[in-house]
Amino acid sequence: MQPGEEIESLIGEVEQIVTEGKTPLTGGGQKKIVDAQEIYEILDEIRDRFPQEFADARRIVKEEQETLDRAQQQADSIIADAQQQAMILAGDQEVVRLAQQQADQIRDQASQYERDTRYNADAYADSVLAHLEDNLKSMTNQVTRVRQTIEEGSSDANNKSNEANR
Repeated sequence: MQPGEEIESLIGEVEQIVTEGKTPLTGGGQKKIVDAQEIYEILDEIRDRFPQEFADARRIVKEEQETLDRAQQQADSIIADAQQQAMILAGDQEVVRLAQQQADQIRDQASQYERDTRYNADAYADSVLAHLEDNLKSMTNQVTRVRQTIEEGSSDANNKSNEANR
């Protein structure tokens, strides 16, 4: 399953429990009688899954940073090689000029490669984090709605119990 799909599945289970809950005899509409323990168990599972979502996001960011570090090392190595080649060829002025020109070109290419890699890595990480943020917001909203439904059902049951005791 994709990150977030397990949590969405668990939230779907809660919604199904609420949907299939029995309507109280004294009230209708949106009120349902549900097994609160079953819902609390599913909510605990959802809470257990959140740390995994965060771990996945941290892993992706770490991988992207490692990619950037490797690109920087490659760029540095290319620049060092170009400079070394330029020094070896320094015997003749024309050769030196051409070597410097080549070194500059290689340096520019390495710098461009690093910028492109950094931009792509940042864009990818941002995309993953935005997707994770959207999933977490959606899941949090769904959990809040389910909890409100449970609280409304519990509140109505207590009110009806109090009225019956009077």
